[in-house]
Amino acid sequence: MIKLSHIEKTYEGPDGPVPALKGIDLTIEKGEIYGIIGLSGAGKSTLIRCINMLERPTSGKVIVDGQDLTEMDAAQLREARKNIGMIFQHFNLLSSATVYDNVAFPLRLAKMPEDKIREKVEPLLALVSLSDKANQYPSQLSGGQKQRVGIARALASEPKVLLSDEATSALDPQTTKAILQLIRDINKKLGLTVVIITHEMQVIKDICDKVAVIENGVIVEQGPVLDVFVTPKQPITKDFISVLMSNELPVAFRDAEISQEPFEGAQLLVRLTFLGESADDPVIAGLIRKFPIEVSILYGNLDHIKDTPYGRLLIGITGQQSDIDAAMEYLRQRDLRIEFIGYAEKKYLHA
Repeated sequence: MIKLSHIEKTYEGPDGPVPALKGIDLTIEKGEIYGIIGLSGAGKSTLIRCINMLERPTSGKVIVDGQDLTEMDAAQLREARKNIGMIFQHFNLLSSATVYDNVAFPLRLAKMPEDKIREKVEPLLALVSLSDKANQYPSQLSGGQKQRVGIARALASEPKVLLSDEATSALDPQTTKAILQLIRDINKKLGLTVVIITHEMQVIKDICDKVAVIENGVIVEQGPVLDVFVTPKQPITKDFISVLMSNELPVAFRDAEISQEPFEGAQLLVRLTFLGESADDPVIAGLIRKFPIEVSILYGNLDHIKDTPYGRLLIGITGQQSDIDAAMEYLRQRDLRIEFIGYAEKKYLHA
């Protein structure tokens, strides 16, 4: 649906060229919700503006729905952009226009008859739960309601792609959750391909199918959100994820000496990650029943990555080394991911 090939974007600064994007390659499939995350200045907003050619790349190709936008003239681009809706961080609404008129604005620009405009606008207002606000003005709306108007306006031309540039960063957490749920519903009902730019990993976790991490104008990591969350490879990705799911040991263990080899009186520290149906498996109960060992749960949480249950446990195992080895082999045969941390003194078990 969207294919970016070798995208470069360079600005001219007072001290010479400033590269913003450096050789971006990205493929987004039809119907996906694709997240692009990065710190301020990483190039993510420049990247999304290249998708609809609000920023023309210095080099490379932007292909949307089989059309190369970089080869188009101004008139062709205007037509192609009808298939690409965009919502913004600060809403960009017309303050002197009603909610209805804000949504109708792009249709009037296209010189659509008023009766046809009404046929489109009224269902859109219903879709974003704003039918009762049609005659109000932006100043009378909450931040979440303003963003709903922005979403309805972006959908007015029946686009195939919806771009979201930090659309929830100005909203409180509860409103953010509602807007993300609305975007998910629109994705399902209309089959839209959605690209979300954000600096918040919570947004990626809640809504996206795939994610690309951008740093200094380069995509350093990309893939399905589950894979990136469970096995992040780059330091910047680990930093983003640590905001939601820390890999630090509990306070009682942070001064402990961790050995990679067993020793007398040690407990083995293991982090278990459960995905999907395995999150409901009674793994620890089975471990205790099958082996003469002690298992202590030192930390645990259960969450969701989009619709997939996701759980993590940090456990301490004590017993004879042969029994611990057998227990570890049992765990390896289960549908979960295992991180061997090491051995710590047993005194920390009840610290």
